[in-house]
Amino acid sequence: MQTILGSGGIIGIELARALKKYTNEIRLVSRNPQKVNSTDEILSADLLKIDELRKAVAGSSVVYVTVGFPYSAKAWKEIWPEFIRNVITVCKEHQAKLVFFDNIYMYDSNSLNGMTEETKINPSSKKGMVRAEVANMIMSEVKQGKLTALIARSADFYGPGIKKNCMLTETVFNPLSLGKKANLLGSGRFKHSFTYTPDAGKATAILGNTEDAYNQVWHLPTAANPYTGKEWVEAIAGEMGVKPKFQAAPKFLVRIVGLFVPIMAEIVEMMYQYDRDYVFDSNKFEQRFNFRPTSYRDGIREIIKSNYHTSKI
Repeated sequence: MQTILGSGGIIGIELARALKKYTNEIRLVSRNPQKVNSTDEILSADLLKIDELRKAVAGSSVVYVTVGFPYSAKAWKEIWPEFIRNVITVCKEHQAKLVFFDNIYMYDSNSLNGMTEETKINPSSKKGMVRAEVANMIMSEVKQGKLTALIARSADFYGPGIKKNCMLTETVFNPLSLGKKANLLGSGRFKHSFTYTPDAGKATAILGNTEDAYNQVWHLPTAANPYTGKEWVEAIAGEMGVKPKFQAAPKFLVRIVGLFVPIMAEIVEMMYQYDRDYVFDSNKFEQRFNFRPTSYRDGIREIIKSNYHTSKI
């Protein structure tokens, strides 16, 4: 049995699709789980309760954590460490291997141009500190030989089927599809990598089913030579057949908007990711598994084909 904790998000869905290649025994766990494959087992659970977590993990050989919690530094500090502590405990009890889907928030803010698995851990945000803490909890258990686990790390992601909770979808794809201006955080001058979600799902499934991939960190396959913010707008607008109009939101403006819109208040501390080049390197994975990431042009085309009707554009 291979189990996905937090199966309802786009990464959980893409992972479930990809796991079908390796097993018919897939358990999807969330508050309101829905089958992705016809053979999936679904289990409704409150993953913050350790007894329910035990039931979710029971009988699993591999446990994938793709859960998302409210985008709040306060909530993350309260929820993530305890949750990961419980996941580690339960995986050890059931001798299950752990695959943790992670982001790059813990990396040094001055080392974002060419991020690799060896990039310095030195978070500059409260949310980054939480991510560094939970990643360290996992790898500490690994180093002590108490847990078999790996961390699968993604850049910001984009992909078909995403309607919300994705920066590129909400700030560029959606506005342009409605004939409005795109909204760029920071400025449009800097490069920004995005991981294509179907690639992330496939790659995470590969890692979870590769014995010698464990006990280390992997960057999930992400196309090289990313666009700048302005180039992202131009590429997306070009495929939609609309004008590449955009407006940039500097940090001070995001801070002001955050006084009225809570999610924008949470983005203020993350603005450093948009005022410099953000380039994600996945050569380790690509070379080990001979995997070619989806090009940005192809990714954009698939998203438009999946998410938007031409009559709207």
